[in-house]
Parts: sequence; C-alpha cells; structure tokens
Amino acid sequence: MMDLIKAIIMGIVEGLTEFLPVSSTGHLILAGELLNFKGDRASTFEVVIQFGAVLAVFVLYRNRFLKLLNFNFKKGSGLNAIHVALAMLPAGILGVALHSVIKEYLFGPQTVLIGLILGGILMIVADRSKRPVVSEELDDITYKQAFIIGCFQILALWPGFSRSGSTISGGMLVGTSQKAAAEFTFIVSVPIMAAASTVDLIGSREFLTMNDLPLFLVGLISAFVVGMIAVVTFINAMKKLRLSWFAYYRFALAALFFFIIL
Repeated sequence: MMDLIKAIIMGIVEGLTEFLPVSSTGHLILAGELLNFKGDRASTFEVVIQFGAVLAVFVLYRNRFLKLLNFNFKKGSGLNAIHVALAMLPAGILGVALHSVIKEYLFGPQTVLIGLILGGILMIVADRSKRPVVSEELDDITYKQAFIIGCFQILALWPGFSRSGSTISGGMLVGTSQKAAAEFTFIVSVPIMAAASTVDLIGSREFLTMNDLPLFLVGLISAFVVGMIAVVTFINAMKKLRLSWFAYYRFALAALFFFIIL
C-alpha cells in the first residue's frame, strides 16, 4: 500500500511539472529523496509515468496532431509537420549522440541544481527582453522560429534546465508570444519525449516485472489525469502570468534542493 501511495504522489508530481517551466526532473529527484523512492526500479517507474504526461498532451491536442498528418505545407496553412521536425532535429541529434553520457554524468542533485538556476536566469532574460511579438498565435510561427526554438531545446538535455522553460524562453526571444511558445512546446514535446522514453524503457526492461504492474499503472494514470489539468491551467495562466514568476519558483526550489539533498 505504501508503494502505491508513493506511485500516486510521484505521478502527481510528474503530471504537474512535466510541461511547466519548473523542471520535472528536479521535482522527481527531490520527491524521490523525500519518499526514499530511489534506485533502478524508481528510475524505470519515472520513465513509465512520463508516458502518462505525453498521453495527456496528445489527447488535449489530438486535433492538432491529426492536422499535422495532412502534410499541408502551403504558405499560410499554419503549423505543420515541418515545424515540428525542425524543432525536434537539434536536440534529437545531440540527445541520441550524448544519451549515455547524459545518463551517466548529468543525472544527479548537483547538476539539477545548476540547471534550475541557469534555466531560471534564461527565463528572466526572455521575459524582460524587448523583442516585439511577430507570432501571436501558434499558426503564426515560422520555420526559422521553429528551428531556433529547437536549438534552445538542446539546453533541456541538461537535467533541471526544463524543456518547456528552455523552449518557451527561446520562442519569446525570437518573437513568439508566451502562449504560442508554450503551445508549440507541448506539441513538439510529444514525439521527442515518446522517443526518449521508449529508448530509456528498452534499456530498463530488466527492471520491469509483473509484480510492479499495479505500481506503474497507478503512477501512469495519476500523471495522465494531473497532466491534463496542468496543461489546460498553464495555457490559461500564460495569458496573465509572467515567465519570471516561474523563474523565482525555480530559485526557491534550488535553495530547497541545497538544504535537503546536498
């Protein structure tokens, strides 16, 4: 029963933080420390519950994903598969090339602490930049903007930097609105997270057992339900909240990291 409670808590943490610019990795490591839920089994569990968060975005933006399958690349047709491919390319190539190095050397409290702070600074810079907004809506994003946002996503390979924090900041720095950058981040995250999680899951398959099936299912469902709520809430909040507010929260989390874990 205690393991199932931990699974629910971890699933809630994943669902709440995966698509917010606050670093889900940092929150999961901190939650794992507080719950004493660590080791290979816990790492495999975290990969599984990521699928719950990915599924939440896919369900919410299913019409957008179906539209991508039309392969309509005419000018003025709005967001299409090329935008997504361009945004995935930079981090996708480096992620595959450096996967083992990242897993071995960068997944730890110290590196997450650094990522939280540096990512927060980037978000404040983006929030205070005077760059004029030229792409107010998701369909206004250009191929060039999509590629540059993808380059910013490379920063998220460093745990704690946050995929959404990096890409939303990158979008704002190249002239997209905060809301458009957030929605584009969610859509791009689905294929790249699904691919990365699949690779991780294959590598961790020896730790998957039928005995753990209830644990993994509870965590996945928790992440899915909470993820849907978090994404809808976040998109609405983007109309009112400044990105800097999330940066200040990251600094507070980094301080908590320092005193509890380090």
